[in-house]
Amino acid sequence: MTFDVVGLGCACLDFIGVVPNNPKIDSQVWMSESTQQGGGKVATALVTLAKLGTSTTFLGRIGDDLVGRIIKEEFEGFGVNTRHMVIESGANSLVSMVLVDASSGQRTIMSDRPSTSEFLVRDIPVSLIESARFLHLDATSRQAAIAAAKVARQAGVPVVLDADILVCDDEIESLIYFTDVLIASQGFADIFTGIRDPLKAVETLSGFGPAVTMVTMGAMGSVGICKGHTLRIPGFEVAVVDTTGAGDVYHGAFIYGLLHNWDFEKTAEFATAVAAISCTELGGRKGIPRLDQAKSFLQERKSRFF
Repeated sequence: MTFDVVGLGCACLDFIGVVPNNPKIDSQVWMSESTQQGGGKVATALVTLAKLGTSTTFLGRIGDDLVGRIIKEEFEGFGVNTRHMVIESGANSLVSMVLVDASSGQRTIMSDRPSTSEFLVRDIPVSLIESARFLHLDATSRQAAIAAAKVARQAGVPVVLDADILVCDDEIESLIYFTDVLIASQGFADIFTGIRDPLKAVETLSGFGPAVTMVTMGAMGSVGICKGHTLRIPGFEVAVVDTTGAGDVYHGAFIYGLLHNWDFEKTAEFATAVAAISCTELGGRKGIPRLDQAKSFLQERKSRFF
């Protein structure tokens, strides 16, 4: 079986609560709303793609605990294939606790350390990547990610990298060299390049070789470079409930545009819109729109592309 997008990365379970303020030590606050949803950078991007109508499969490790079962069942509920996911006996899956500020939608994330081992190079289903249209990676399981990117490069499969980490090393630089579409958070761009100006940072990042380079800036939108063309896409104003997972959703929607050979600006605008819509619901996945909903959103805002 072949898939449009193969994703290799982290999958977790988020417990999310809306609070009036971050609690102080030895205090109590009441949540006005709470939810439990799957999370993870590549994982939520694949869910986004599946909801938009794309075939996807996830590569990664989870435990055989209750959390792992919920992660797997939610993937399957959205239509993400889990056949190649590694389920590790006796291991605990990753859990995150997310506090969402009621007034701004900004969040504080607290994650534990799962007992699952790293997804290994030997775990990579080479033929699955070779037959895909895109490979999507994050910075977890870096040796496997680099190996998978090399397989994709050899097979002519474009690699999309979600660069949203605050620790940079030689492995990250190696991974970027095998990346065709680099979508980085502003935080990563600042640290990796040492440049605080997003426009200058994206120029530096593009020098490492990606055909498309984007830096996302949350509500401020994004900046990017493709074939020497520099682009700035403003954010959309929405009634923000929770920004959890918005960057991951952006990646999934951007890949959707690439799959359909949309031009650079149309793809970036679409990704910005889908990410904005996702912020109008609590959790990283509940607010992900269907394709018709995303198009209606853009039509209402007089997009010249939809």
